[in-house]
Amino acid sequence: MDKLRALQTFIAIVDRGSLTAAADALGSSLPAVVRTLAALESQLGVRLLNRTTRRLSLTDDGRQYLERTRRIVADLDDADRLLGVQRAEPSGSISVTAPVLFGQYHVAPVITRLLKRYPQMRVNLVLLDRVVNLVEEGLDVGVRIGHLQDSTLVARAIGKIRRVVVASPAFLRRHGTPAHPRELSAAPCVRFNGVDGGQWNFREGARAFTVKVQGPFECNLAAPMLEACAAGLGFGRCLSYQAAALLQAKRLRIVLAQYEVEPWPVNITYPSARLLPSRTRTFIEWLAQELKPVLR
Repeated sequence: MDKLRALQTFIAIVDRGSLTAAADALGSSLPAVVRTLAALESQLGVRLLNRTTRRLSLTDDGRQYLERTRRIVADLDDADRLLGVQRAEPSGSISVTAPVLFGQYHVAPVITRLLKRYPQMRVNLVLLDRVVNLVEEGLDVGVRIGHLQDSTLVARAIGKIRRVVVASPAFLRRHGTPAHPRELSAAPCVRFNGVDGGQWNFREGARAFTVKVQGPFECNLAAPMLEACAAGLGFGRCLSYQAAALLQAKRLRIVLAQYEVEPWPVNITYPSARLLPSRTRTFIEWLAQELKPVLR
């Protein structure tokens, strides 16, 4: 039994003077109102209303219960109104996770702008280059790049990110620009095991294939790997946003773009869409709006 609904039904019956009028006021059916009243009385172990074919009247127990019930429902209404005011100006704390470089370049600036707009909010940003279990690690929201494995999460797609092969202009002058990905198997490559490790995936028309690569340096973080590529150590493969600053500075160039595989999706994830606090809804909407232009 929904206790709050039962209390509201009891008050409506008394105020409206009949079961039928109460059903109309509540947008319910007469049988449902009868069942709710019967369930409430059964749970309490007392009769609240004397019912005849002509009229309803409160019992002594019903009169005492009505007085307390009105206060309870009124207090709940006041609490709802208070939360409504709070929802107009979000407040409270949120814990968020995102990949390291994407978080540094894009998520952290978005959060800064959010907090300037909503000064009553607090955000804890956790940057990790691994898949995080939001529920187990007590996080409210995650930004994830790639296909989701956890089907229990709510996912909001906000864009896609390319996987690109890069090298420094000086390295390309020395070794030449490859015409086909298979040439990479004989070339020095700097491996980022956060994306593909030693097996790089490509697509030629409708056909997918992999190229095994090797080289002098492998790293679990993108920034050191890309700096090694920019220094001329070899070809590297990464997500496009990870190399954006070095590409803009012309320290890296993209090669083999025509053989790239399908871009990876980017999602905002959270454990449940039910009863999200105002601050979480506000954060998700803000994040989606601010990140979509970056991911076109």
